Amino acid sequence: MSTPGSDHMLARGIQRATAASLGPYQSAVIRIGISATYFLFLLREIPHRHEMYGPEAPWRWDMAQQLISGNQAFTTLMWSDSAVWFEIVYVLALVASALLMVGWHTRAMSVLFMVGVLSLQNRSIFMGDGGDNVIHLMAIYLVLTRCGQVWSLDARRVRRSPGADSAPGGAGVAGPLLWVAFGAVLCGATVTDSLGGTTWLPALFWILWIGHGAWWAVNRYAPDGEPRTLLDVIANLAHNATLVVIMAEVCMIYATAGWYKIQGSRWQDGTALYYPLNLDYFTPWPGLSDLLASSGVMVMVLTYATVAVQVAFPFTLFNRRVKNVLLVLMICEHAGIALLLGLPFFSMAMIAADAVFLPTVFLMWLEGRAAHGRDLLLRRRGKVPGPRDGAAAVAQEGAQEGPQDREAPQRRDGEGHTLVG
Repeated sequence: MSTPGSDHMLARGIQRATAASLGPYQSAVIRIGISATYFLFLLREIPHRHEMYGPEAPWRWDMAQQLISGNQAFTTLMWSDSAVWFEIVYVLALVASALLMVGWHTRAMSVLFMVGVLSLQNRSIFMGDGGDNVIHLMAIYLVLTRCGQVWSLDARRVRRSPGADSAPGGAGVAGPLLWVAFGAVLCGATVTDSLGGTTWLPALFWILWIGHGAWWAVNRYAPDGEPRTLLDVIANLAHNATLVVIMAEVCMIYATAGWYKIQGSRWQDGTALYYPLNLDYFTPWPGLSDLLASSGVMVMVLTYATVAVQVAFPFTLFNRRVKNVLLVLMICEHAGIALLLGLPFFSMAMIAADAVFLPTVFLMWLEGRAAHGRDLLLRRRGKVPGPRDGAAAVAQEGAQEGPQDREAPQRRDGEGHTLVG
């Protein structure tokens, strides 16, 4: 039987989940980190792209087609075995990664980024590692988040021209053109049954395409009406639910890795770290690896510490101080993996995923330091920076969110401590 107190708590929970997009800074860090990781990866592999995903890959096009017909995966590289088509897909994936990183038409670029990631990774599934799996999942999750509210070109455009988005003729043409182009491709792929063998992915594409069109139309013709409020509620629910899924995903990754390590004899006796430090494939700095491997105490401490941190992290989420300490330790662990074992992209992907737990206060402090550094740089060059008021800008952008694929931060008055800060 409900009581006034429980009803009030339920109402507050619903209000909190629907009135605002939680964790705007954390979602922005995930967007920047994941897209930057994949952008740098694609840049590094440009000389080897044909051997990895293209016509010269050991996993030939016909072999990939046979596998995909069984697992029903989606990849645009199966639409044609032409080398020109492969180059187009690779370039589009590279461009989408760069544009999502800087936050240009974030909603549209998040969809194009997901298509690029799925297309390349599903073409040659044996080329990936744990970092690729994280990017694969985060690329899907990002299309459901409002990850362009801060630290994006979309947010800056709305901040500089607060009245342009709601004016009848003030919206730009890039958004509608992207929407029309994506719609034409989506119609063609649906007619030719080229969206994989699943039903959820075509449904997701169509929901996103229709939703983006409705968002643009409502912001253009009824920016202050009830339809806009309804779309905001739906977008906030999707964003907040996706953040919870990302947090659960990160916890599952660490918990699974930690508990599997506990069952290994090498992790139990504290020698597991010794073996990768003596493999040529995982020693980009042989001298440093040899120095670390020569200390039995250090190897044992790092081995046990790795297991302890991974197993303990999911249990510390409701204690902010302990969670932050373990978060720093995990980030340092991934930095060590990148340096000692030569796995930079895996480490970058995991650090970007870990960012969902970073404190908001810390991220806002970084924003302030970056803005201060920018102002100093502009003064040295003889340029006077424009007026900037962080709190006013946040409140203003929350009321002036732009059409279709423009995101702006919303007010977060009254927010207490949450899992994302």
